[in-house]
Amino acid sequence: MRIGVLGTGNMADALATHWARAGHEVTIGGRDSDKARRLATRIGGGTRAAGPRTAAEFGEVVLAALPFGAGADVARELRAALDGKALLDCANPVGPGFRLLTEGGPSAALRLAAAAPGAHVVKAFNLCHEDVWRMRPPVFDGRPLAVPICGDDDEALARVRELVRDVGCEPVAGGGLDRAGLLEATAAMFIGLWVGERADVQAIAPPLAYATGPKLQPGRV
Repeated sequence: MRIGVLGTGNMADALATHWARAGHEVTIGGRDSDKARRLATRIGGGTRAAGPRTAAEFGEVVLAALPFGAGADVARELRAALDGKALLDCANPVGPGFRLLTEGGPSAALRLAAAAPGAHVVKAFNLCHEDVWRMRPPVFDGRPLAVPICGDDDEALARVRELVRDVGCEPVAGGGLDRAGLLEATAAMFIGLWVGERADVQAIAPPLAYATGPKLQPGRV
């Protein structure tokens, strides 16, 4: 698969490294050409460096590894190059005090979709720190990390599911793009609990077998 990456930061590094190792063709697109070249060299596997427009034109999937606030602006500039592409959004609109910056308005993913209306936006990879995505693979107690995915286009979703598996994780259907805001709000809650309270968020929910309460055994009341 051809993957264009917009951005040269930690998320671009972590995810693109997995994908290059899996045999995908990766082009890093950065406004700072030196940073793009350094990242492409570090990733290896034939990864190339280019400007953002070239990376967007190159990719069948384009990863927007950009801070919230910058993503929509870049997508608007590149909207023609992104037309028909799967545009993968991993941004977290979380501000000081673990506040959700999109509260009362469209999600970050929907803003990206509005900026590049011809692209097929998929929300994924936003619930964990970049160093979790660097793990080879992210497996805990023998169970691969599950990655919720939100999007509306079947082909784009299929491509992103493949990329999730290439990271060593299991994709989970999260619904349409209208539900991406729930993923972003979940990230704000999780980050607040992890960082602010040092709480284990895995302790919040019961196991799947108990999701609707304990099952009564025959003869018991």
